Amino acid sequence: MEIHNTTEDTVLQLVHEIYDAIEQEGKPDRPCTCYQCRLDTACYVLNRVPPRYVISSRGAARSESEFIERQQEDADIVSLIYEGINKISRSKRPHFPHTSAEQKPSHPILGPVFNIPTIIGRAFNGSNFEPMTDIDVELLSEGKRARMIDPNWQNPFHLVANTAGTFTFWPEPVPAKKVGLQHTFSFAVRIEAPGFETLLHYFEVSVTSEERAQWSFSLQRTHKLPDLYLFPPGGEDS
Repeated sequence: MEIHNTTEDTVLQLVHEIYDAIEQEGKPDRPCTCYQCRLDTACYVLNRVPPRYVISSRGAARSESEFIERQQEDADIVSLIYEGINKISRSKRPHFPHTSAEQKPSHPILGPVFNIPTIIGRAFNGSNFEPMTDIDVELLSEGKRARMIDPNWQNPFHLVANTAGTFTFWPEPVPAKKVGLQHTFSFAVRIEAPGFETLLHYFEVSVTSEERAQWSFSLQRTHKLPDLYLFPPGGEDS
């Protein structure tokens, strides 16, 4: 039996209902109602409300019986949704195509695949060991920019202050001829920053093909890179 958060169901349902109503109104100044903005709004709300977990059908039934008691809680959720819509509409994801007609992204890769793990690393200033910030980190595959699993995973990844030099990539799955094949994929991380020598870090990831593509992020599927250090021209090598 799986653990289930019923608050997530409530939030997602209300988010879609409110966005659908906004879309139907058709006002020219309405916020973006694309699928990504809906998800961002749902995440905004879920990070601000307590979860409600159930692990059985009886638990789900009990949750349903508490509907009246939760009316005020639902009203609070609706208020948070409108708050989230306002915030998300002012800071839409720049790397995602925002169109009202857009539906949930599809995953066309079927059959046996090599599921490339999430790649995580950190970049530091080699002179003072401070995390690098306001620069782009690029993941290359066969000399070209590696394709990501969906638009939410950026390549290049832009480092900002609150990421403490950490960058992440999740390359898209690669079709395989059958299950159980092993293949080693070659990648390179390239970092270019003003006042520093260009850094190129080469590495390999060995993957065994599986029956289907994995679309859910998991910390158990990660490839951790060593810390990378950038130096000024003529400085110490990393």
